[in-house]
Amino acid sequence: MPPRNPPGPSTDELVDERDDVGAGAGSAEVEWAEIAQQLNSGAIHVLRALAVVDAESGLTSARLSALSVVVFGGACSMSDLARAEGVSAPTMTRLVDALEAAGLVRRRPDPGNGRALRVEATAAGRQLMRRARDRRVGRLTLALQSLPVWERRSLAAAAPALVALAAQLRAGSGQDRTGTSRVSRCGRAG
Repeated sequence: MPPRNPPGPSTDELVDERDDVGAGAGSAEVEWAEIAQQLNSGAIHVLRALAVVDAESGLTSARLSALSVVVFGGACSMSDLARAEGVSAPTMTRLVDALEAAGLVRRRPDPGNGRALRVEATAAGRQLMRRARDRRVGRLTLALQSLPVWERRSLAAAAPALVALAAQLRAGSGQDRTGTSRVSRCGRAG
């Protein structure tokens, strides 16, 4: 079967056209809004598809997310973990209680604050999270391999831009749902 040709102009051509239109043109804003809509829809569908893979971990998505912060971001206080995840302190306490009961995290005294506790991943927690990440990456790899070459190349070229976009969105909001700063001392922003 011959390779499919991408429909319409290339992404580079679209970006060049939009950049040439100028900031004051209403049509350029509409076109960027269309791209934003496609990114939003694509991100939702990718995350929903990966949620099936994530379920294989045996954890709820909230527990897996909190464990991910601690495993990949490092030990942190309960309040920093709650901030990173954008949830209240009581909600985070329940999540950490469940993770601790499963042997995936433990609470340790905070060396900088004798009244506070830090949450750190156990070896079992790190192993579970790495396996979950490997399953996710494996599923994405299979999906990428099934795409035509031109789509794989487009996604490879876009990957660094998506990482930059995510960082911009985190920095731009700077807040969780309660209006509290989401800058975390757990090694990443929420």
